[in-house]
Amino acid sequence: MKRRSLKLLLLTGLTGIGLTFASFTDPGDRFFEIAKNLDIFATLFKELNTYYVDEINPNKTMRASIEAMLKSLDPYTNYFPEDDIEDYMTMTTGKYNGIGALIGTRQGQHLVMMVYEETPAEKAGLKIGDEILKIDGVDLKSRPGLDIGKLLKGQTGTSVKLTVKRYGQQSSEELSVGRDVVKMTNVPYYGMVSDEVGYIDLKDFTNTASREVRAAFQDLKGKGMKKLILDLRDNPGGLLNMAVDISNVFIPKDAEVVSTKGKVTEWNKTYTALNPAMDAEMPLVVLTNSRSASAAEIVAGVIQDYDRGVLVGQRSFGKGLVQVTRDLSYNSKLKVTTAKYYIPSGRCIQAIDYSHRNPDGSVGKIADSLKAAFKTKNGRAVYDGGGIAPDVDVEKMVPAAVTASLMQKGLLFDYANKYHHDHPTVKPAREFFLSDTDYQGFTKWLADKEYDYTTQVEREFDELEASAKKEKYYDGVQEQLKSLRTKLSHSKETDLQKFKDEIKYQLEQEIVVHYYLQKGVRELSFAKDPEIQTAVKLFADMPRYQAILKGK
Repeated sequence: MKRRSLKLLLLTGLTGIGLTFASFTDPGDRFFEIAKNLDIFATLFKELNTYYVDEINPNKTMRASIEAMLKSLDPYTNYFPEDDIEDYMTMTTGKYNGIGALIGTRQGQHLVMMVYEETPAEKAGLKIGDEILKIDGVDLKSRPGLDIGKLLKGQTGTSVKLTVKRYGQQSSEELSVGRDVVKMTNVPYYGMVSDEVGYIDLKDFTNTASREVRAAFQDLKGKGMKKLILDLRDNPGGLLNMAVDISNVFIPKDAEVVSTKGKVTEWNKTYTALNPAMDAEMPLVVLTNSRSASAAEIVAGVIQDYDRGVLVGQRSFGKGLVQVTRDLSYNSKLKVTTAKYYIPSGRCIQAIDYSHRNPDGSVGKIADSLKAAFKTKNGRAVYDGGGIAPDVDVEKMVPAAVTASLMQKGLLFDYANKYHHDHPTVKPAREFFLSDTDYQGFTKWLADKEYDYTTQVEREFDELEASAKKEKYYDGVQEQLKSLRTKLSHSKETDLQKFKDEIKYQLEQEIVVHYYLQKGVRELSFAKDPEIQTAVKLFADMPRYQAILKGK
């Protein structure tokens, strides 16, 4: 009966399409092509549903076809069916109904990886490192592949019962955690780096971002802030209007912030600052990296174009595309790219041209030869088509192979659980550090742990050896290659000492987050984060700061 109803529905749909099809008889007409292909698609699905050997799930099949179609455009044009609307709302508002904890799965264990401040999870006493065994009586080990996030989410006012096992304990315990609206803050931390230098960590651009930045800015000024570090690293962007209003914190009323230009010309618009600046003179450093994108790049680009502050870090991601959300039938939505945005100098920072794909479907970055030069307010040269380049480059920190292995294997996390269990309290985050004796204890603990790795030098040596064999030079250099391999082969014990400072810093962060959560990690970083340290040194040398802005 279901199959017959579906066939009737398809035939009814075909009739409607046929009417549309008949009304456009000019083969060169764009609407004729659209109607023709819709007709083909509908008849194809009808035949599949009737004759395919197995039953076809209409929702799953249609979702796959829609996503394949959108994949040929750009990564930011997305379809959200009704079932995913909650995820869409979380993305745009930063809110969801749940408990406020991040759960990760490792070696069959479901572990609490993060507890967010002032959430039901924190209030109920859930701790980083807790293993979740059951959720409302559902044994997680007996249900592999279960979506734990959906079990934890639920209506405000309801509660979820968690059976957890704490590190170092043999028995489990039960926690009842009330669900509530969890708001992922755009500004997870702000504070004073020194007596004069303030710091605002802006991680998102949901609909409260401007309010949070303005409140943080006002509070820091009250604490004596005379210079500001605005951290946009790892910020994927978000709402355009939030980028406009946050830029307005630092630039005067009526100053142009960004303009959008697309196919629908009546949607093209220039956005200007609507209010007087909170402070148009305070020395400002903006931190960016390769994961600063979209709205974050608008703010960084505006600050650079007006020579309002100095950009420090690495080149930004290069996403200059604007999306709007369109409502579809059955409570579904389409987020569609409609325009490109242009910052005050006139440049577009979009780094990839999705409209011109290679024969294999791939896309490439815009060639340097096609990039155009633009000028900042003070006449400094800046370029389009490749993200926002910083005024002061700071080399991206790439962890050594041994450090990366310890992180990927979860051994730093595991040791932090042990350390937290063995040390009920530690010094404040700004003062915390591991002594050499503490580090020795960590290396001893590692003795029976598996974390082998291959260094970049070893990988390149393997390629050299393979090339020598392929080109038949190997026999003549075999002994020399063996000797060289011996010299290049890594020693875990040696690497643990060689990269001691790097490993120790990563371990200190893992430990501090157990005691002070995200805010603690940020305060710990003030003394060791290379971008923050570069900003602090720049503020201590104001003649250099001014010279950068003047293009000298």
